[in-house]
Amino acid sequence: MARLPRLTLAEQPHHVIQRGNNRQAIFVDNADREMLLALLGENAARFGIALHAYVLMDNHYHLLATPASADGLPLWMQAVGRRYVRYFNDRHGRTGTLWEGRYKSTLIQTERYLLTCMAYIDLNPVRAGMAAEARDYPWSSHGHYAGLRHDKLLTPHPLYWSLGNTPFAREAAYAEMVRGGVAGADQTLLTEATLHGWAAGDRDFLEALQKNTSRRVLKARPGRPPSDRG
Repeated sequence: MARLPRLTLAEQPHHVIQRGNNRQAIFVDNADREMLLALLGENAARFGIALHAYVLMDNHYHLLATPASADGLPLWMQAVGRRYVRYFNDRHGRTGTLWEGRYKSTLIQTERYLLTCMAYIDLNPVRAGMAAEARDYPWSSHGHYAGLRHDKLLTPHPLYWSLGNTPFAREAAYAEMVRGGVAGADQTLLTEATLHGWAAGDRDFLEALQKNTSRRVLKARPGRPPSDRG
């Protein structure tokens, strides 16, 4: 089955998933998690990436980020991935690949899905049974946006600032939004769009996006040849 080339645009938010090979753990302890976060921050500055949200699970991680250039995101992910694998293999006495192929990503419509995607990322540990509430999980960006701690890795998106006129108002509004959960349809769309490389947005957004690229931005219609499916 042919795979779509990644769709990456400057100044647009992207949801990214990177998984461990064969669903294996990519973190042994907190030192590993701290190293990955350090590499994300170091290379975000290097490649012009605004990191809005993240969560580190046991065998994968999610990111929400906006690149300043079209090649910023792939260069960032490549640099982080290579450095982390070298570190992980050296530290734990192993060899070979760590990642399940290339990372998965989707471009998302800001107004429709950015805050929803942040909540989706925050709620991963809750859906996995690793925490009762998003605020209980230390390895995500939720604590920063809910006012529990400051995370220097993060660049809040302007849409977050629109949640309130004061830090307290924004934090309370965001925490309440996350407690309200993500609709099942939105959760499915964000997951499928990211894993298959489709864009996530409403019809007008997708139609406008398709006019500016020859690369297909949404799921192929039934009946297309297998080589053209995402």
